[in-house]
Amino acid sequence: MKRNLTFEEISDGKRYSSGDLAKIGCGDCNGCSECCRVTEDTIFLDPYDIYSLSAGLSETFATMLDKTIGLTVTDSVVTPFLKKKESDGACGFLNAEGRCGIHSFRPGFCRLFPLGRIYNDDGSFDYFIQVHECPYPNKTKVKIKSWLGIPSLGRYEEFVRTWHEIVKNISECMVDNPTLAREANVRMLKIFFETPYDMTEDFYSQFHERVLIYQGA
Repeated sequence: MKRNLTFEEISDGKRYSSGDLAKIGCGDCNGCSECCRVTEDTIFLDPYDIYSLSAGLSETFATMLDKTIGLTVTDSVVTPFLKKKESDGACGFLNAEGRCGIHSFRPGFCRLFPLGRIYNDDGSFDYFIQVHECPYPNKTKVKIKSWLGIPSLGRYEEFVRTWHEIVKNISECMVDNPTLAREANVRMLKIFFETPYDMTEDFYSQFHERVLIYQGA
């Protein structure tokens, strides 16, 4: 998602890799859950998140849609997101004890927080600390790789780069060719989200097969 703020305004001015230590440790949140209570419609989901949620909840994208997942448009791209509770606006998976009900398979957006990603011209990205987002005081240093807790992180980061390029291309296409961009949105949604993933097979292999289908369509 594009921001109308400078990097210096939202960060400590530093760029990090997954092997770096960053001051983001919050004592397992210690029951705070502030970030889960003001989500609005901002917990955006990518194909890896849908795969993880499908495996963890034993549901497909279709069965989750309109129940726990909604669709919005961000930077001209159709984007799935975790729905909030109508009662208080908190994440739909936040339980009565103020803890995450899907913590072991939570979306990448949640794993990343309070980190963000900043993309470079060559398609690579760095992590940065969103210094105004988490209210927890006296944070400790944690290795970013451990904070994310994602197996095969190198493959995951490759997926993130590829997905970013797909989304960016659709967004940029909207400026020059809105009709083509709308068609790309429909094709993207069908190929990467609506078509169920095989939970017995590796996600990354399935994703790259879908990338070839998407690019060749």
